[in-house]
Amino acid sequence: MTTRTRALTEEGTSKTIEAGGMKIHYHEAGKGDPVIFLHSYGPGTTAWITYCRNIGPLSKSFRCILMDMAGSGRTVAPALPGETGHYTAARTALTLMDALGIEKASVVGNSMGGTSALVFGFQYPDRVNKIVTGSCHHSTSQSSRDGGEPYMIANRPSEGNRATADVNANPTKENFRRYLKVHLDNEALVTDELVDYVSKSHAAAQANRPAPRRQAGGGGGGGPHSNLHDLWNVKAPTLIIYGRYDRMCSYEIGLTILNYVANSRIVVLDNCGHWPPYEKPEEYNAYVESFLKLG
Repeated sequence: MTTRTRALTEEGTSKTIEAGGMKIHYHEAGKGDPVIFLHSYGPGTTAWITYCRNIGPLSKSFRCILMDMAGSGRTVAPALPGETGHYTAARTALTLMDALGIEKASVVGNSMGGTSALVFGFQYPDRVNKIVTGSCHHSTSQSSRDGGEPYMIANRPSEGNRATADVNANPTKENFRRYLKVHLDNEALVTDELVDYVSKSHAAAQANRPAPRRQAGGGGGGGPHSNLHDLWNVKAPTLIIYGRYDRMCSYEIGLTILNYVANSRIVVLDNCGHWPPYEKPEEYNAYVESFLKLG
């Protein structure tokens, strides 16, 4: 995709490193305190498409590192036996930090990346400064589809999961367009360029996968597993951001996370769906920047 933000381009910021038995692809821009960005779930999503509208403004203040997760984009990071996708993503982020010589970083995640950011927070508390999460489940796999959590409002399966299943079963341009219209509240953002980007990215990621993996809301393999009690062990200051009209992960889930993470606060963006960084970049950037700068 030819999206440009402050003269930054997808290929111009692209980097790949091999570490810990992984091939990790990421984008990097800016100087300052390091921030690891973990992207949304779904067919064709990448670190770039999730955060292409954020990296320019935020790289003025921070060292922004946008990491592709396993099964998406260009990263190849095999899961350990019994490891769910969110734990793989957190471990991959830690491996990337070690390879880049980063002792501590803030972690920003949306959707699948949001759950992975929370996992990073309670798995590696000494390596994280602050967390920004949102548009995600608080469990590590099929909670929204298999009924793993007692949601009061969120549907099981969600509309987003059903649209995703249709794309995975039949990845036509029509199905990609419908999937994007479910995930973005502002359908005007679902352009031919965006549809082409995610469909081509999905095909490339499928070819890059060592073995098929089931993908679901918030992502990941393995069986259902609740992180709720683990969230008590997230000690880093945490900002939770949801879209008011998210048809994948209801903001009710964010309220649950708020009640389990002691040092947390929540923002709900109006007229916004499952991709707040992409759909509401000005608001998203303002909240993230002010939170990360807060002493």
